[in-house]
Amino acid sequence: MSTRIALHGGGMMGGAILAGILRGSSSPDEISVVEASAERADLLRQRYGVAVVGPDALADVAAAAIHVVAVKPHHAPGVLRALAPHLSDGALVVSVVAGLTTDTLERDLPAGTPVVRVMPNTPALVGAGAAATSRGAHATAEHAATVADLLAGTGLVVEVPEAQQNAVTALSGSGPAYVFAVVEALVDGGVLLGLPRPTATRLAVQTLRGAAAMLEETGEHPTILREQVTSPGGTTAAALRELEEYGLKAAFLTAMRAIVDRSEEIAAANED
Repeated sequence: MSTRIALHGGGMMGGAILAGILRGSSSPDEISVVEASAERADLLRQRYGVAVVGPDALADVAAAAIHVVAVKPHHAPGVLRALAPHLSDGALVVSVVAGLTTDTLERDLPAGTPVVRVMPNTPALVGAGAAATSRGAHATAEHAATVADLLAGTGLVVEVPEAQQNAVTALSGSGPAYVFAVVEALVDGGVLLGLPRPTATRLAVQTLRGAAAMLEETGEHPTILREQVTSPGGTTAAALRELEEYGLKAAFLTAMRAIVDRSEEIAAANED
């Protein structure tokens, strides 16, 4: 890919997106990062070999055909308004800003600007992410394909109606945090039962990796795979009974509902 790309925001998510883009078909000399933190800017230059400029140098990225906005929701309107005068004709804006709708994003950009909204997740850093894209009012199927190609190095990319983006946030966007919390619990349980922490950590991580591989490679429903490892009256059945007693499934559903509610609050706060 020879398209010039500007990444606005090089924090945790921006850095993960950058790593994934570079893992794909883009090279460091095609990418510029706009980052306010001098410390973070130095890290990005050293780690990825990309050009990094401050927010006061937007003219330096005016030639970019794709602008990826990866800032906090409360910073996004200011970033977009500052960027608007520097957009080249036909430039595509890709937003990974949580909770902000394409309608809200388009409001701060020149009329007719194509916008594609993306909900990625942090495993994009290692090429194992999951991202969902949604087109704004002026974005075409070609724009969506461009974004899918741009993000191919980050992992899985799917397209969904924008109305489903909050559900995506609740599932895959925040999903890695749930998995990390589960690993923490498994490791702590292993240590409590006598395993050295490094051994417990290796076993827990490999267990999740193996279970995910089984789901993907066999194509079986998770219920089937769970039943296959759960002998009637056995040890796994006893453990699963306790998890249900403590409301495992209900806890996940409640947590995901809380994310949707918070996403709707963020969107509403930025509609004014």
